[in-house]
Amino acid sequence: MIVSWNTTNACNMYCAHCYRDAGCKAEEELSTAEAKELLNQIARAGFKIMIFSGGEPLMRPDILDLVKHAADLKLIPVFGTNGTLITREMAADLKAAGAKAMGISLDSLDADKHDKFRSFKNAWAGAVEGMKNCRAVGLPFQVHTTVMDWNSGELEALTDFAVEIGAKAHHFFFLVPTGRAATIEEESLRAEEYESVLTRILKKQQEVSIELKPTCAPQFIRILDQLGMTSRFKRGCLAGLSYCIISPRGKVQPCAYLNMELGDVRQTPFDEIWKNNPILKKLRTLEYSGNCGGCRYKNKCGGCRARAAIYHNGDFMSAEPWCKGGIRVEENYFVLHQVGASTCAGGIVRPLLEANAVDSRIPRL
Repeated sequence: MIVSWNTTNACNMYCAHCYRDAGCKAEEELSTAEAKELLNQIARAGFKIMIFSGGEPLMRPDILDLVKHAADLKLIPVFGTNGTLITREMAADLKAAGAKAMGISLDSLDADKHDKFRSFKNAWAGAVEGMKNCRAVGLPFQVHTTVMDWNSGELEALTDFAVEIGAKAHHFFFLVPTGRAATIEEESLRAEEYESVLTRILKKQQEVSIELKPTCAPQFIRILDQLGMTSRFKRGCLAGLSYCIISPRGKVQPCAYLNMELGDVRQTPFDEIWKNNPILKKLRTLEYSGNCGGCRYKNKCGGCRARAAIYHNGDFMSAEPWCKGGIRVEENYFVLHQVGASTCAGGIVRPLLEANAVDSRIPRL
């Protein structure tokens, strides 16, 4: 299980896609003592991977102390960072404190494009220097790329760069229009583009030894199956199932992009919120509506619950809008009549091979 804590709202950048609208430190952020108690509760709830995020987590003065406390609790401390504050000394200190991996953002091989997106001069150079400093002290790191229409053509080249610089993985974060990203919604991919880009990423995985992982694009699970590929990842959307996020002030959300407050760790222990919150219980039913509800991949993919909420007036159990695979039985009626009878499993037509030829949207079995 994975939990992400936005340790602070403070950030040295002003990125166009930031869901937290980070910049200045928020009022009433958790103190060191409160943060350590939160980590205790996270461990008690059974979580394993502890993501320190932000804002920029390295702007929090007590971050090394908190990483050590997490490691002492047998949590696995990892980071989401812009990388510019990872000096050689900081990299060594993070490793000594117990950090296991650093996720460092790099959105283009064109430094100017990356810097513009991050609203920070030399952001690209700083991120790459941070990677090199991690490599120098033996602190594992991975590259994080936010996928949008303007950089989708260079993803394979970014993977090649990640391999060359020594990254252990390359994770692709597909834009979800919340926070500041709502103002650049038109830059997010649509269904056809998602399908194409995810297919490219998964085919690229067959060429490289490092791990490639799409995030906030749960339909990659379906495409893996259609390509006949296997992966250690068995579920697409994890929101409320095996993942949640906590704000700098201790507010719990199902994921970074589902902007609904589940509870306040200052008032209710985190492990109680995780166990008892009714919204989390509803997410765990997997009782989706629309195409997701009728899709045979719903137990493995689940559709992006945040996009469902954004594009369906807050209905987080509705259909993922940018997936072309979750096709309901009635929508394929014409296909069945063209190729003959077939059986149905999980709400998705189990088509004959000829049906796949007629409508490529239907999953191959």
